[in-house]
Amino acid sequence: MMSKSAIPPESGTDDARSADTQQAADDRRRTLEKARSNARAVIDGGDTETPSLKLATEYLRLGGRRRSKIDDNITEVRQWDQDPPEAERFWKERVETLSKDERKQVEDFLPTINTP
Repeated sequence: MMSKSAIPPESGTDDARSADTQQAADDRRRTLEKARSNARAVIDGGDTETPSLKLATEYLRLGGRRRSKIDDNITEVRQWDQDPPEAERFWKERVETLSKDERKQVEDFLPTINTP
């Protein structure tokens, strides 16, 4: 005869899954549906770019040469080579005018100094 233990089964074990609640099953189902929806949006060409990614991408498309240096979650921008005039103007008008937090988000999308 098996005795029932007052200690709950360890998470991730067969015993834990057999003791799942309806709420846990519903949470897994909703998570799976959301993941499928996100995948469909990407496959169908949905607009998944954030405004900061769009700004960084446009800056780089214009030939921008700034690179980010991220160390301990502190982002700095380095520029060794001069930007083409269009990229420089874009940076000054569209990126430098952003708030500090918004500018950091754009800078985080720049290639890092650790990448070629």
